[in-house]
Amino acid sequence: MKEFLERIVKELVDKPDEVSISPVESERTIIYELRVGDGDLGKVIGKHGRTAQAIRTIMSAISAKEGGKRALLEIVE
Repeated sequence: MKEFLERIVKELVDKPDEVSISPVESERTIIYELRVGDGDLGKVIGKHGRTAQAIRTIMSAISAKEGGKRALLEIVE
């Protein structure tokens, strides 16, 4: 999942080298904390949050299909 997120986000931003994803695991969920470079936050969030919501939807579908822990995306400024 982490590799999937990196690939998607790096294609969206202007500074792909500054993309950082840190997984934080709990008993039932994995929270992926996403950090991007200056000026790239809006590109990941998108208009009215549509891009971020689309990424979260895909993550949810992948984690449901795998049957493992629930995957969540948290965008950190």
